[in-house]
Amino acid sequence: MANPFKVTVNTFKGMGITLKNIFHKPLTVQYPEHMRKLPPRERGRHVLHRYENGLERCIACMLCSGTCPADAIYIEPEENDPTQPVSFGERHARIFQIDMLRCIFCGYCQAACPTGAITLESNNLLVSYTREKMLYNKEDLIEPKGTATRGAALAWEPTPPPEAKALIPDFEGLFDGWRTTAAAVGKGNLVPEASGQVDTPKPLRKEAPLIPPGQAVPKSLPGQREEE
Repeated sequence: MANPFKVTVNTFKGMGITLKNIFHKPLTVQYPEHMRKLPPRERGRHVLHRYENGLERCIACMLCSGTCPADAIYIEPEENDPTQPVSFGERHARIFQIDMLRCIFCGYCQAACPTGAITLESNNLLVSYTREKMLYNKEDLIEPKGTATRGAALAWEPTPPPEAKALIPDFEGLFDGWRTTAAAVGKGNLVPEASGQVDTPKPLRKEAPLIPPGQAVPKSLPGQREEE
């Protein structure tokens, strides 16, 4: 037979937990009538962004599609019409599709994009009665004309201190593939125009000379280490 004293003590312990939490604010909300405010770094539905002049930021470089671990992004590039360009680059995305049923919302596409064209916003209302409607096309993702935002990219890029701002490349302007490529191969420095600096080409590395056939190879060539 159970001890009446222990039963009474355990009953009061259980009631104590109830009384302790009865005045706490409930964690649940009546969704979807009431929705909680999501943090700015919430990874939800994708958005394709534009520049201030209306051109699309996407240059169809295929980096987002290539880095996607779930193979959820499909892109068909197309050459830009010089008279009526769609994007600032040589190409634009004629077809841009994201399969939300495959997407794992890792944010790799946002991290890989060199122009800040795609971000994952705090919008997780991704519901549908059919699988076909979970395939989002470019028209579903692109910002409307007249809108130019950077979206969630600002939440992942805190404002640098003033003394370090001149050392950080300025990616808020138009994408300049030539300057970026030149800096990557060591033939130029990518610096913000607002700093007043200019690209300073670096001297090319002195290559080893070509030796015609039949001639003796010199003992010392430029860049060759001396034997110890």
